Amino acid sequence: METLSNNEIRQIRSLREKKFRDELGLFVVEGEKMVAEALSSGLEVVRVIRKAEVGEKTMERISSQTSPSPVLALVRKPSPASHPAKGLCLALDSVRDPGNMGTILRLADWFGIDCVFASADSVELYNPKVVQASMGAIFRKKLIYCDIPSKCREFRAAGLDVFGTFLKGDDIYRSSLPSEALIVLGNEADGISDAVAAECSRSITIPSFGGGAESLNVSIAAAITVSEFRRWK
Repeated sequence: METLSNNEIRQIRSLREKKFRDELGLFVVEGEKMVAEALSSGLEVVRVIRKAEVGEKTMERISSQTSPSPVLALVRKPSPASHPAKGLCLALDSVRDPGNMGTILRLADWFGIDCVFASADSVELYNPKVVQASMGAIFRKKLIYCDIPSKCREFRAAGLDVFGTFLKGDDIYRSSLPSEALIVLGNEADGISDAVAAECSRSITIPSFGGGAESLNVSIAAAITVSEFRRWK
């Protein structure tokens, strides 16, 4: 039976907080599938800890899940990536819910989105809830934190449209959509900020067909929007 010292347990538990993930350069992955994804991703897996080796009680102490998974891995955060203004990309303006972020990364993986950009105040990629919600997409898709207005200008300078998703705009189902563009998605409560909206070259909306809902969840809106863009590919 493998044993973990109290210091090791404290260090693993500390990775639930961003400041310690930044300080140590590590993040936690839990579950058989996710750990397998990490091991095949090319990232440095610092340590793999199995419940069968450390025991149920130790796993309960280090796991951030309600029911501790059978395996947990500590993974080294990769160096920041870069991506030029090309392809079909997403820009997230202050998306702060971990579940939404993880789901958007998962659908970006499914639809073959070239890159996801996010504002600095968006939720952190290595937040445990983002990691789990991504279902392994964090190992396959690039997410780059940057200044979104500047990124919009970069795409426009490259001759590509920047599509802002708004409550009022061109009906996405009646619009001709390019294969390369930057699609901007806004904050869950406030939508796209004025500074970013000013840099969008086109406004699109998903029309409502009745009912009393005021808006769509940002990850649902992202899925519908990206699906329509891919339909035109």
